[in-house]
Parts: sequence; C-alpha cells; structure tokens
Amino acid sequence: MYLSLRGITKTFDGVTALDGVSLDIDEGEFVCFLGPSGCGKTTLLRIIAGLEKPDAADIRFAGRVLTDIPARERNFGIVFQSYSLFPNMTVARNIAYGLECRKWPRQDIPDRVAAMLALVNLADQADKHPHQLSGGQQQRVALARALAGKPEVLLLDEPLSALDAKVREELRAEVKDLQARLGVTTIMVTHDQHEAMEVADRIVVMNRGRIEQVGRPVDLYERPANRFVAGFIGRINVVRDLHGHPLAGIRPERIELVDGAGPQSDCRIGCVDRCVFLGSITRVVLTVDGQSVTLELQGRRDDLAPGTQIAIRLPERALMRLDDGPP
Repeated sequence: MYLSLRGITKTFDGVTALDGVSLDIDEGEFVCFLGPSGCGKTTLLRIIAGLEKPDAADIRFAGRVLTDIPARERNFGIVFQSYSLFPNMTVARNIAYGLECRKWPRQDIPDRVAAMLALVNLADQADKHPHQLSGGQQQRVALARALAGKPEVLLLDEPLSALDAKVREELRAEVKDLQARLGVTTIMVTHDQHEAMEVADRIVVMNRGRIEQVGRPVDLYERPANRFVAGFIGRINVVRDLHGHPLAGIRPERIELVDGAGPQSDCRIGCVDRCVFLGSITRVVLTVDGQSVTLELQGRRDDLAPGTQIAIRLPERALMRLDDGPP
C-alpha cells in the first residue's frame, strides 16, 4: 500500500480519540474521512501529517516507516479550514515563502508561483494581500501553497466549511478537478456527506474513534454496514418486522406512493404529518403502523396536506438489512 496505517491509538486526558484504527490508501486516491464532531477524523489526519503524536501506531508510506518522521520531513501538503495565510504578505509571497522553507532553488520559485496561481485561476491576484480576497479566493491561495512544493500527499482539514454554501459547492468541484488532473494522493476531513460523496473515490466513515465502514460512495449509500452508516450517508427509514426482517432500512426515494386504486395487499396506510416542498422534491413525513416514515417524491405535491391518508409500498428489493447497533 502507498500509505498504510495500523493500530493507531490516541487518547487525550483519558478520553479515547482513536481506538486502534487501521487503513490502507492507494497512490492517487482521493479519500474522505467522514463523521460527526469528535469522531477522531481530524486527529487521524494530524497524526498522518506528523502534527500529532499517537500513543501507538505503525505508519508506513511507500514502504518507509513514517511513525517517527517529523512533519517537516514528510513532504505532505496541508490545507486548514482557517486558510492560515500570512496577512502581511502578498498572495505570491505566501506561496513563495512555503517554497523557500522547503529549500527550493531561488531561480525556480517565480515560475512555480506563477504556475500555481494559474492552476487555481488567481494569476491576476498575485500582488494582492489576503484581506483583499474573498473567502473562496483565500482558500484557493492556501491550496496553491500546499501544492506548490509537489507534495506526495495532500491533506485537507475541512477546507471548505468556513465558506457559504454556493462557494463551497463551486470550490469542491474545483478541488476534485485539480486532484484528478495532478493525480496527487489526497485525504480530506469533512462532516458534510454531500461533499464526501461528490469528491471521494472512497469514504471512511468514522464514529467514536473507530472506522465503521470504508467504501465507494455508492456502496456506502446502497449497502451500509449498520444503522450509523445508513443514517450518516443520506436519509434512512428504520423499520421493524417487515418482510421477515427484524430490522431493515429503506431510503426515502425508494418508498412508493400508491395513487388511484384502493389499497393492495402489500400496501400500508399512513397519515401525513408534514409535507415540505424543497424545489426538485417534496419530502413527506407520515406515521405508518405507529412508526415515523419519510418519503421523497419528485416535483411538487399540493395534495398531501397534514392529516391526509395515503397508501405506500415498501418494496422488499429496496430494503437493507441493518444491525441493532445505536443509530
């Protein structure tokens, strides 16, 4: 494996942040660490970067034992949520300074800075200072600085979470495009499932210091290992005693609304509690056999007011077997 993590353990003041985490990452892969606050994803990234010392670990990079190698000798590029740009330096100097610290030949630095600014579409912003840029532009500078030294691994610690929704969506598409063009192995920490599903080749779902499941976005969505993963990757209805399954999950969009004719043998009758129009879909929350169920229908529905009785079908082919762990 290009990057191999084995038995990574870390505690802070007696609280376990990472509990024996093991993971392999391939060269050129884009991997996202996804999970709620406090799950250990940022601690794991910082240990990979060399910014945090684990209590126990075996970390190998391209066959080389990395565990005791300091951060400055790992040639990993890092981008933080807070940008961490030098306010008194121009955009160009921010990028050049990182190369100077890495002992790049002085004659090569101007061309490399220019190339990085062109890469992130900021060639015309070289002489500005960070405060003169938007949040999205500042994060592009941070990304250019991290990539300038030709890192073997790019580490992104929730780099987009401080941006507004529209800019965040635009920038994550750019990050994915850049990663694909450069082929640099990338690990990104995020708590945003949509972000992870858009950019990642594989997602590592974490909870309470452990890995719950690793897989492609489509695999985690369609075949979650347990209730936690099912509930964290998209929306899920957890239903009991259905088609012989003691506990099963079904996605809201897989539930079928039975219109027109009277109830059929495989239908269930529910009472609408709430109906919300969300633009491309209408989300309906109803009570069925004493359980709360959410379904999502394409387009706008004005005929499903609270109190309306409707018939639904939960196709057996759409059910996912789940364990009985905590949601």
